[in-house]
Amino acid sequence: MYCRARFASRLASTTAAASFSPSACSRVSSPIASPSSASSVSFWNQRYRSLSFSYSLRSLRCSAPRLHWRSPESLRVLARTSVPVVERFHRRIATTASEHPFKGVMTSLPKPGGGEFGKFYSLPALNDPRIDRLPYSIRILLESAIRNCDNFQVTKDDVEKIIDWENTSPKQVEIPFKPARVLLQDFTGVPAVVDLASMRDAMKNLGNDPKKINPLVPVDLVIDHSVQVDVARSENAVQENMELEFKRNKERFAFLKWGSSAFHNMLVVPPGSGIVHQVNLEYLGRVVFNSDGMLYPDSVVGTDSHTTMIDGLGVAGWGVGGIEAEAAMLGQPMSMVLPGVVGFKLAGKLRDGVTATDLVLTVTQMLRKHGVVGKFVEFYGEGMGELSLADRATIANMSPEYGATMGFFPVDHVTLQYLKLTGRSDETVSMIEAYLRANKMFVDYDEPQQERAYSSYLQLDLAEVEPCISGPKRPHDRVPLKEMKADWHACLDNNVGFKGFAVPKEEQNKVAKFTFHGLPAELRHGSVVIAAITSCTNTSNPSVMLGAGLVAKKAYELGLEVKPWIKTSLAPGSGVVTKYLLQSGLQKYLNQQGFNIVGYGCTTCIGNSGELDESVASAISENDIIAAAVLSGNRNFEGRVHPLTRANYLASPPLVVAYALAGTVDIDFEKEPIGTGKSGKSIYFKDIWPSNDEIAQVVQSSVLPDMFKSTYEAITKGNLMWNQLSVPASTLYSWDPNSTYIHEPPYFKNMTVEPPGPHGVKDAYCLLNFGDSITTDHISPAGSIQKDSPAAKFLLERGVDKKDFNSYGSRRGNDEVMARGTFANIRIVNKLLKGEVGPKTIHVPTGEKLYVYDAAMVSFNFAI
Repeated sequence: MYCRARFASRLASTTAAASFSPSACSRVSSPIASPSSASSVSFWNQRYRSLSFSYSLRSLRCSAPRLHWRSPESLRVLARTSVPVVERFHRRIATTASEHPFKGVMTSLPKPGGGEFGKFYSLPALNDPRIDRLPYSIRILLESAIRNCDNFQVTKDDVEKIIDWENTSPKQVEIPFKPARVLLQDFTGVPAVVDLASMRDAMKNLGNDPKKINPLVPVDLVIDHSVQVDVARSENAVQENMELEFKRNKERFAFLKWGSSAFHNMLVVPPGSGIVHQVNLEYLGRVVFNSDGMLYPDSVVGTDSHTTMIDGLGVAGWGVGGIEAEAAMLGQPMSMVLPGVVGFKLAGKLRDGVTATDLVLTVTQMLRKHGVVGKFVEFYGEGMGELSLADRATIANMSPEYGATMGFFPVDHVTLQYLKLTGRSDETVSMIEAYLRANKMFVDYDEPQQERAYSSYLQLDLAEVEPCISGPKRPHDRVPLKEMKADWHACLDNNVGFKGFAVPKEEQNKVAKFTFHGLPAELRHGSVVIAAITSCTNTSNPSVMLGAGLVAKKAYELGLEVKPWIKTSLAPGSGVVTKYLLQSGLQKYLNQQGFNIVGYGCTTCIGNSGELDESVASAISENDIIAAAVLSGNRNFEGRVHPLTRANYLASPPLVVAYALAGTVDIDFEKEPIGTGKSGKSIYFKDIWPSNDEIAQVVQSSVLPDMFKSTYEAITKGNLMWNQLSVPASTLYSWDPNSTYIHEPPYFKNMTVEPPGPHGVKDAYCLLNFGDSITTDHISPAGSIQKDSPAAKFLLERGVDKKDFNSYGSRRGNDEVMARGTFANIRIVNKLLKGEVGPKTIHVPTGEKLYVYDAAMVSFNFAI
């Protein structure tokens, strides 16, 4: 709130000149910012650079066409038309003072058959040997600085800092960076659009044209975080869950649909289309832009930490806070510390039976140990040829979990093959390859490799990776599969902590017997109650998805079935996954094991796991069972997946199926049987696990280019429920004062042309005292709203039934709900509580124990 208040005062200060400048606050990360967002930024330097945006609002009218959201061609047209507006504007500024400082390196890129693809700023034309030693990820920052250099927002000194990266990066110097586009999902996208809408109101109230508030770079928003697993193990689960999703979120969806037509350059991908990062990988990612004949690398910042998944495609992308994303939308350069780059060399190939998930959990543990916060990680080496693009994207996706700003894979032949597979045209792929080769951004492993400089080095022989999972409370707590049983028992013994539950010895073999829909059932510590194939991390990878289908098939044929009280679900990241699972004939076996498709979105990974059956929930609560969830996600922090699963393990999709079949994490897969087959014979893990060759054969025959083309040709057409949403065609949004979803924020109300000025903080007391590993999940939880929380009280007072609470993430468009949801994680550890876990604190100076929000309000009232 403080950040947005400052943002608002900046608006007032600049509108006197009929202008708006958001960049002063772009350095202040929102509570959900990634590690890279915390970079030190010079506030005043950024403030003066922002003046160029003031010029843009006085003189610029967006010339991009108003595109209908349903047009499948909207995205491609946007790529051709919207960005040149920004380009032409900045060229205009530069030419008013002088010619472009680097006009001498502007070069034409010829087509093989004659003519040209376009023009570009050539790095080789600079004739500077230092560039040849730069990591590929830094070259993208350099190209952006050269192209956008106007000696105002971006200066020649900034360019020199990047060229001299080997010497300047250890000094923590700052540089401006202008991403080519911005990526949003609905949890974080709604508050961004709320801010834009309220900025328009402020412009109108201050006597200016509200239409001047518009994104100046392409903004892609994918609605994927709202679907919940209310219905599972049903052929009709997708339809029923979508109906419930629209019932809960109709107001939010209508608001986003309004925004897609009210604002220029904003593409909204409707619900039910897929997970934002998989859609970005398979469809939205350009790799190279061609805007009015100007060629440059694709780059993106997103309001979701796993925006880094696109790094696997050779596109520089990472997560930022909401204020930074809004500033980027409005044409501002991001001020960032020039990062160090860790060179991660890969050699060899994965052994049979080892998955990309095993690899990424291994890499995550290595990089957490090495220390990569605020740095880029760049992968290279002969082992790169053994990794598919989907494998690379899996590793890039989990950059936030290993702490890096990016996990970058430069473009090579594997990238080009993937682009063709996913339906990019031959001409587009030819242009991408030609540009990147010409600008020394392409890796050809058939040619001698130029030695590149890195800040530090790591190496991994892929043959050393072994099957593993991570948990029970953190993504980087990797456990080799062969050690899982022993590790589980150690966790039961250990004191409460990241690897401990402190269950007394005499309680560890406790059995909770109950009746599940007339069937006798039982739970023990470690019993699996949620098994979810979910998350962009893995659902974008055909090898592990089809591998899960093969495990389900082998198990079914041997007579194994998942126990009915385990909540199983499959949430693909795009419609392509459904098509190849059907093509392979494996979806029916997943269905028979309870892994019916439940929807296209993040589901369990973001905490939208839905309710457990009442009998299961009661058995857990009444007997204090340490129940387990196994999911193919990227985060397993306490309280995120489900309030009743205290042990949460990240695993590959095939392992999710295997643990669901076993029904417990308390098992040694090498020595103990998973179950008894129809012949009465014990069935072991090795009996159901497919070989790499089996998986490769199914991938080869089932994953086809036409699947991507047909899926994405229709993606912006929406569905019946989306198409029936009626929204007004208006410049300003009509706020409903009674809405508990979309609320006009206070940041821009009662503004004056001149800001009130800074005011100090005095007599402040400690509100919370935290230790290590406090994450965004603790600061701003996205999951369920607990019935006795301040947010619940707020909603109940306004007539919202508990069943309609939805989630914190879905209500981020209402600042009053989110203020009450800050630090509301049910497993947060505050040292002021002296061992008690939960979202409360001790109010200083009264000593009263209160919810965090209530304590903050008492302190606020004390202050006034």
